[in-house]
Amino acid sequence: MTEALPCKTALVTGATEGIGQATAWALADAGHDVIVTDLATASLAETIDGIAARGRRALGLPLDLREEASITALMEAADQAFGPIGVLVNNAGCTLGKAAVDVTWSEWDQVMDVNLKGGYFLSARMAARCMAEGRPGVIIGVASTHGLVGIADRSVYSISKGGIVQMTRALAIEWAKAGIRVNAVAPGTVLTPSRALMLAEPARRQRMLDRIPIGRFPSVEEVAAAIAYLASPAAASVTGQILPVDGGLTAY
Repeated sequence: MTEALPCKTALVTGATEGIGQATAWALADAGHDVIVTDLATASLAETIDGIAARGRRALGLPLDLREEASITALMEAADQAFGPIGVLVNNAGCTLGKAAVDVTWSEWDQVMDVNLKGGYFLSARMAARCMAEGRPGVIIGVASTHGLVGIADRSVYSISKGGIVQMTRALAIEWAKAGIRVNAVAPGTVLTPSRALMLAEPARRQRMLDRIPIGRFPSVEEVAAAIAYLASPAAASVTGQILPVDGGLTAY
């Protein structure tokens, strides 16, 4: 017997640019109506236009991952607008580059609240409650190679992303019988607008490239393609997995 497919409504958090925007467009190309979020919905205009240009319905909604009430309101608004969510991509997050001995508790809480608690666990749990009502679904997290290997001055960020890795595995096991698949991608250094300044310095750029076996940085489109695969029927037997998209960085 062929398993039922997830509903064709997808929700992508943090979709104003970069991986989130490319993912929203890739899912629209795959036939999904797409709801996108950010703190300010005005910044989602380009993403929404791109979804509509692909012939799919698009909606931008506000989301503050530090507030559970904001996550609840988002899920309710999404369901009212487009019906049940079949695919959730937890992409939104924040970073912190700081020595562990200098990190403040407020900085720790900010990163954990955005990346791990609100940005993954609470969002996934709320979506899963709807999916578990007889509707299969897919939840995909955006982790990082920082969650797979250690790196100096990124301890708090790495811990949050490592938490996403382990949560992906745990939730995949817990929700498998409900027909919910849970996976994550782990991008390395990806060419995004926010990385442009960091990569502009030639010596630093070359040092980073020297660590990547394929000799170039992965693109946001390549990460989005991996996410679209995990959301597709082609990945129907894939759950609890972390897919690095890093040009071979973690193969060392």
